[in-house]
Amino acid sequence: MAGDAGRGAGGDCPASSAATSPTRAPCSGTERGVIVSPHRFTGPADLILHALSHDLDRHVVEFVDGAAPVTARSFRSAVAGYAAAFNALGLSPGARVGLLAKNRVEVLYIQAAIAFTDLCLVAMHPLAAIDDLDYVTTDAGLSALVFDPGPFGTIAQTLRERSDALRLLPLGPGPGDDLIAAATRHSDAPLIAPVADPDTIVRLTYSGGTTGKPKAIMGSLRYTMTMLQVMLIEWEWPAHLRQLVCSPLSHAGGSALMPVLLRGGTIVVMPGFEPGAVLEAIERYRITATLLVPAMIYALLDHPDRQRRDTSSLELIYYGASAISAPRLAEAIKAFGPVFFQFYGQAEAPMSISLLRRADHDPAIPGRLSACGRPTPWNHVALLDDRMTPVPDGEPGEICVRGPMVMAGYLGKPDETAAAFEQGWLHTGDVAVRDPHGFLHIVDRKKDMIVTGGFNVYPREIEDVIASDASIADVAVIGVPHAKWGEAVTAIVVARAGSSVNANALIGLVRDRKGALHAPKTVHVVETIPRTGLGKPDKKALRLRYAPQEP
Repeated sequence: MAGDAGRGAGGDCPASSAATSPTRAPCSGTERGVIVSPHRFTGPADLILHALSHDLDRHVVEFVDGAAPVTARSFRSAVAGYAAAFNALGLSPGARVGLLAKNRVEVLYIQAAIAFTDLCLVAMHPLAAIDDLDYVTTDAGLSALVFDPGPFGTIAQTLRERSDALRLLPLGPGPGDDLIAAATRHSDAPLIAPVADPDTIVRLTYSGGTTGKPKAIMGSLRYTMTMLQVMLIEWEWPAHLRQLVCSPLSHAGGSALMPVLLRGGTIVVMPGFEPGAVLEAIERYRITATLLVPAMIYALLDHPDRQRRDTSSLELIYYGASAISAPRLAEAIKAFGPVFFQFYGQAEAPMSISLLRRADHDPAIPGRLSACGRPTPWNHVALLDDRMTPVPDGEPGEICVRGPMVMAGYLGKPDETAAAFEQGWLHTGDVAVRDPHGFLHIVDRKKDMIVTGGFNVYPREIEDVIASDASIADVAVIGVPHAKWGEAVTAIVVARAGSSVNANALIGLVRDRKGALHAPKTVHVVETIPRTGLGKPDKKALRLRYAPQEP
């Protein structure tokens, strides 16, 4: 992709530098003064160069804390500095670099700059415990750790003590080599798109670890670029894009970077999620889009400021990562308008296995709000039974996927990789039914299925019934060991503000709608339901908490 005149592959590509480096795109041929590189796979670096080659005074990043906005010109200069700083480290091609930071602009610089190197980025969740971070450091074989020295300086030193080979790169003064200072020294470096090999592993994303130790999901350049293409083409975007990011930039929040850059929009960064602050930011900064998990949507709905804040600028609320309660979604549509857009995927096949578009969010169509959308045309999606046979409409089957947007495998886990790709299909672990209109409705996770009295019960069905009660703000249903039933259906609920929960009434509600087999044996009322770092109900933790104690 060509960019500024006199630049190759959209960047600063003088023949003398490109031709002598094995990791740079060879420049050949000219057209109107633009150096063209034929037969190249277009990678993120090419697109970043294109996005940052025009309208250089526009705001790319703004901050709710009042910090100065970042223009496209400044963003490009910073990316060039960080890319040069990384390339000067002397790390081996494919070396893995961890990133542990809160929401600060350097996270965006680094995510963009990595595209101009031959390194692999490993996102580390800022809310993870030290033992989990240590596991990721060792399992991924990190060569370097970029970290926010304020909140994570002590943790970084501990990780360094446990891993002698780990190089520390603080974002500012701190233990190790100051990466900001190094990037500043290199800010005038040319920004050159490297040769893009679509099979190169450019990112490791760790699974939630809900069934054991987290697994490192290997994302290739092809996987990354396919996801981006799907987002750009299949997702709906406001014409005037101002996207609020209130989730970790190192994870889901960072997925906004490339689409916003390429669409000429602005990312508005918050330190984190706090419902009152989010509502205020939407009003103050005239936000047109944001990405939330269902628990965040519930928190906005239940916040006392919701009705007094002007959220009319919102055109799109993207949501996903866990199942949403259909009754609460209907409530959200009534509160915020027809602005909701659901993406379904998992790290193994991210964010776009299926999509439920704004127009599809019709509360008047029975069952529609329980759907996760129709499959996108970029992947092959099938519902298969245990014999790998496609199931008819209305019958449950596991969602299986194949295509260019699936992972390359689990790092260092060939057996788990083989199991995940049985007969060439990526097995998501999600059980769904397809309705006559082609919409998928997730029944539940296979591993969350409850076997009670010899029958299979899916928690999602029970959760949807309980969530329809006006006293319930949040709910999770699990199975716990039971001497008579094998597993006992157990509901954990959070009451809405000002409401009290009648456990017997909830049990009766489920019995009336689903039958005695589905009715909870026990209802626990709690203040909050624990969640994983990805915002999903932590059912592993709940099963441990409510399992019968050994005598």
